Amino acid sequence: MWFRTTSPSDTQAFATALARVIRAGDTIVLTGEMGAGKTVVAQGIGAALGVSEPMTSPTFTLVNTYDCGNLTVHHADLYRLDRTVEVSDLALSELAEFQGVVLIEWGEAAIGEIADYLEVHIEVDLDDNEGNVREFTLDSVGSSWDRRRDALAASLEDWS
Repeated sequence: MWFRTTSPSDTQAFATALARVIRAGDTIVLTGEMGAGKTVVAQGIGAALGVSEPMTSPTFTLVNTYDCGNLTVHHADLYRLDRTVEVSDLALSELAEFQGVVLIEWGEAAIGEIADYLEVHIEVDLDDNEGNVREFTLDSVGSSWDRRRDALAASLEDWS
């Protein structure tokens, strides 16, 4: 699935719409170059799921956890990890258990460790002189996200 946003606020709205399809136990893998908007998307999803405190990218702490009442949001940033063993040590697939949602920035390193996830790949539209346009490619991996492809497409149709 392919989508496009035209401003930071539009990207936030896109993330909010994406969050409508997210449920406890889900993992979202955010990929893309530096400055593509992974943190903006994570913040939008987090806010929509009930994170009330500021969400910053956990580049040095690796994982920040936010208690949203009946749901826990785990926000990971794997940019600084060099080895697959380091990713494995984080046990990211286990964080989603027990009413949790995991958002993983620079998630390419974790893909081999997770069986069921939604990959959100973000690219900056280089033809946009102002640098506000983002293009999103969403790929579902695993049965949980495959069953929700139609709901996902419907929730995000304003950006297709």
